[in-house]
Amino acid sequence: MDIKPEIYLYNTLSKQKEIFVPINPSRVSFYLCGPTVYDRATIGNFRTYIFGDLLRRVFQYDNYKVKYVQNITDVGHLTSDSDEGEDKMEKGAKKIGKSAWDVADYFIKLYWEDSDKLNISRPDISSRATDPESMADQIYIVKRLRDLGYAYETSDGIYFDTSKQKEYGKLASLDIAGLKEGARVKKNQEKKNITDFALWKFSPIQHNLEQTKRQMEWKSPWGDRMGFPGWHVECSAISIKRLGEPFDIHAGGVDLIPIHHTNEIAQNEALYGHKTVNYWMHGGFVIVDGQRMGKSLGNACTVKDLEDKGFDPLAFRYLTLTAHYRQPLNFTWESLEQANNAYNKIIKKIAGALEKVETDSDTMGQEFEEKFLEAINDDLNMPRALAVMWEVLDSKNISSQIKYGTLLKFDRIFGLSLEEKIKGKKVELREVITTTLPKEVLKMLEESNQARKNKNWQKSDELRKKLIEMGYEVIDTGTERTVRSILPWS
Repeated sequence: MDIKPEIYLYNTLSKQKEIFVPINPSRVSFYLCGPTVYDRATIGNFRTYIFGDLLRRVFQYDNYKVKYVQNITDVGHLTSDSDEGEDKMEKGAKKIGKSAWDVADYFIKLYWEDSDKLNISRPDISSRATDPESMADQIYIVKRLRDLGYAYETSDGIYFDTSKQKEYGKLASLDIAGLKEGARVKKNQEKKNITDFALWKFSPIQHNLEQTKRQMEWKSPWGDRMGFPGWHVECSAISIKRLGEPFDIHAGGVDLIPIHHTNEIAQNEALYGHKTVNYWMHGGFVIVDGQRMGKSLGNACTVKDLEDKGFDPLAFRYLTLTAHYRQPLNFTWESLEQANNAYNKIIKKIAGALEKVETDSDTMGQEFEEKFLEAINDDLNMPRALAVMWEVLDSKNISSQIKYGTLLKFDRIFGLSLEEKIKGKKVELREVITTTLPKEVLKMLEESNQARKNKNWQKSDELRKKLIEMGYEVIDTGTERTVRSILPWS
């Protein structure tokens, strides 16, 4: 029998670290809440998806087979957690001037492209909320909950009656009695309880020709009015359909705990009469100037923004490894610069070890393997695992062959594409000679380097664009910027 190492995971439901005990001894069933595709995903969003990728990699490293499912929200996520406001997809469609369906297709494409740049492994199954099979399952769930007496109808939809569940709010330890109107949700006068939530929303009735008809709506068993599912129903439908119940792990961002995941648990346990997920796991926010990074706050940053400033997206992936997944990650351009420097240093050191290796090797020093395994299996302690990597890099007591093989094996977890950086792209660790460049270019280059050192990113970006327009390739390494001509030979 294949003996697996002990893995400790923090379970949000129990509020403590627990030894992971899978339902199937050799397999892990895992669901991660995916993006709402009304806009481009931010690096704050991608921190959650990197966390999910790391979790999957740890299980695979420990020789588990993993079935990984992720949803894509392309309908039903309203601008207010109180089940009011516009559907984010419909709002995004108005903003861009395209159909909600086109908006979803466009941002799904960008999501996968950005995921690939961050070396996030794709899920085994990815299902859109609007997929016909998923939609049929969602309608069935709402109908079943109503038949069981857990739902009631109002003028604008079908709502879940949270008073029917004694343990409602257990995931977030909600003080239901202490909730004040307007604190968690805006009180809908037709709701029986302040915490009741929409399972299905009826499309608004058009009173005049100026009102816009919803683009995304479906027929339902509840009268002649068209409608659409509540945000929480899709995850219950997709996760249980694809993984069965119970399944091992449901993960997402920490922001999903008090409402989205709390309501998922309510739906699931009303449907099946027992716990349907054994471990709930949540990743922390990316913080900017003391606030959570978010589109609504105007402080969001995307993978494209990183690239526009000359950063490899994998430098951000490295930055996420420096903080535990449950803790906030403070993002600044300076912290990304430091991560970029460390990432480049790792590549340079491994390239140096590679020069002394005749053949690739997976051989590992037992001491380093044990320390690394202990770190990753202790609730994904990536900062500690990174420290072990640096120990290997700096060690003078192991051969270059063992060092090279060890570091590449560690990268099965980190996902930094180290081997590809060294071999596939043939990284050249060189300095670009600039002394023959025109004086004007040399002056701009000097100003650009000084701007980077002073963290004046706006000026640095302006100079970078000017140099490119003048026909020079801009190469960023650490805090230094060099250029070389890409103009045709005269």
